[in-house]
Amino acid sequence: MFTGIVTDIGTVLELEQKGDLRARIGTGYDVAGIDIGASIACDGVCLTVIALGSAPQNWFDVQISAESISKTNIGGWVLGKRLNLERALKVGDELGGHIVSGHVDGLAEVVGLRREGDSTRVTFRAPHALAGFIAPKGSVALNGTSLTVNEVEGTDFGINFIPHTQAATTWGDVALGDRVNLEIDTMARYVARLRDWAAQ
Repeated sequence: MFTGIVTDIGTVLELEQKGDLRARIGTGYDVAGIDIGASIACDGVCLTVIALGSAPQNWFDVQISAESISKTNIGGWVLGKRLNLERALKVGDELGGHIVSGHVDGLAEVVGLRREGDSTRVTFRAPHALAGFIAPKGSVALNGTSLTVNEVEGTDFGINFIPHTQAATTWGDVALGDRVNLEIDTMARYVARLRDWAAQ
């Protein structure tokens, strides 16, 4: 379980296809405090740590299944790509964002970018099947970042990125056409499930 508050920006150091995809991710985290088997959200995808090291810089390895690649933007990872990282929530941690599972629902596409003062307004296009779960002033997780939706029009929705968010995450690198990992709000998912169940 995560909160969508990014605590490090990692870098893809190695990619090896051997059965599943294995990725080595450079990090600013103290790897001495990470256990093998720990969960780390990498651009919003909950991945399991299978190896750790500290030379020439701190790093951890993850193994990624074909299923995860098919549902996320991991297939587009290249060496040097920067990733939003978040370690799993501990009991007693501050819940600064919203509850995020690290299970990506689909991919949203960046279809608009414009400056608004010091901030950047980004318009995303959600898959039609997920658009109904996105509401103005509701929460979404995009590439692992907990964000508040400003407006919704059909399958498009807008997010305002303040300078701090752009500096503390990879959102300063956003470009038109980017495909980003989208996780809808868990509460919206359960409300829809209850509605559908009640209608049966």
